Order: sequence, then structure tokens, then C-alpha cells
Amino acid sequence: MASSPYITPEGFAALQAEEKAIWKKRAEVTQALSAAAAEGDRSENAEYIYRKKQLREIDRRIRYLQKRMPDLTVVDRVGNEALVYFGAWVGLEREDGTPLEYRIVGGDEIESDSSKGYISVDSPMARALLKKQVDDEVVVHIGGNAQTYWITGIRYR
Repeated sequence: MASSPYITPEGFAALQAEEKAIWKKRAEVTQALSAAAAEGDRSENAEYIYRKKQLREIDRRIRYLQKRMPDLTVVDRVGNEALVYFGAWVGLEREDGTPLEYRIVGGDEIESDSSKGYISVDSPMARALLKKQVDDEVVVHIGGNAQTYWITGIRYR
């Protein structure tokens, strides 16, 4: 599924840094691949096979970044900071009183590390939160279950 083309300035800077770093990594892998290829029979050369696989993964990521980055729209301002929009940090409270905080970001900023508290603008939670304000009740439907939250705060930056 293609995600929305929006990204925060921090997220775009991270993608640019990744692209720069991945080109350096590619040069290192290419050099190691050449050294492994010089060792002789490539069909049984584990180092050669590993480096070829690594190079394919790097090239796939480079192609993705080169295709995706020009299509992204950096969102660095919002109209009304009293409402939840892209890039907002949203404080929530569950029905049981548990506090939560999420930041609504683009799908390209979501990492496997969920400790940042980022949620995709395309997620059911983010869609339910958009254009709401402090003290609003939000009901999120996920997989046939409904969860109720209250917005306790909204901040940008």
C-alpha cells in the first residue's frame, strides 16, 4: 500500500542522510565484492555470494529513495495549531486513564522502533485524530474493536 506523500522536515533530513550514507556503504560493499571475486570460483565463494546479496539490497533501497524522495511533500507548518494536523504531537488518555502520546508523521518516517511514538498519517488512529482539538473524544475502530480516547494536549515542535 502506498503511503501519503507527506513527511516532516526531520524525516526528510533523515532520508537525505540515509541516501548519503548508503552510497558510501555501496562503495565499501563493491570493493569487498571485487576482492571476493578475485579469489577464484564464485559458485562456492560464500563471501562473494553474501556481498552480491548485500549489493542487491543496497541498490534496491537506493532505487526506492531516488524514486520516492522527489514525490514527498515536506510539511513544516500548519494553519491552526489548536487542531490536530500532520506533524502534531498528540497527548491522549485511554478510558482506563492511561496517558499516551503520539506524533503523526508520514509512512516513510515509521521505523520498526516504536519507542519514538510515531504513527502514520494513514493509520486509523491518526485519521480519527485529524482536525480534533483538546478535550475531544475520539473513537478508533481497529479490527472490529472500538477504543475511546480523549485528547489532552496538542503541540508542534
